[in-house]
Amino acid sequence: MTTLGYSTQRVWLHWLSAAVIVWTLISGFYVAAIDSSPKVSRWVAFLNVSLTTVYIPFFVWRFIIFVAHARHTSVRTLGFMGKLALFAHTLIYLVISLVLVTGVLMMDRPIDVFGLVEIAQPLSDPGLIAWFLTLHVWACVFLALLIVLHVGAVIIHELCGHRVLRRMSFCSRVRSEPPE
Repeated sequence: MTTLGYSTQRVWLHWLSAAVIVWTLISGFYVAAIDSSPKVSRWVAFLNVSLTTVYIPFFVWRFIIFVAHARHTSVRTLGFMGKLALFAHTLIYLVISLVLVTGVLMMDRPIDVFGLVEIAQPLSDPGLIAWFLTLHVWACVFLALLIVLHVGAVIIHELCGHRVLRRMSFCSRVRSEPPE
């Protein structure tokens, strides 16, 4: 049996990331674009702030694993598609980092984490907070585009017979089968 490179830990972190990021992007864009009630907007803001605050340590863990894995990748031996994939994944990680950092720095009130913990807002200058809010919104738009490209690449790989979804499944037996 050949191990295909995705440990159970990496698979869990990938799907946790996908769930948190897709939910927060869709719900955030929804309340920004649709004339939703103030109650819905407050609920989405509360949930998204809480969720992403709890997610930050998991992302840091995932980023460390990615960097450790990428350090052992010889870029010179990669073909064009391999280099493109490494670049795309690196860009996704960097943009997620930007979204999370700007999300914290744009807070104009204490960060309430599910009503259990309150973290003081890091900045008090309204102009700086507004600048980070603008940067956060554009980083979210860019992240959404990167995710669309990422999902598109997965679909293309699947259609070409490269079973990347199988490699990202929770079944270790499937992840460990030799490629077709």
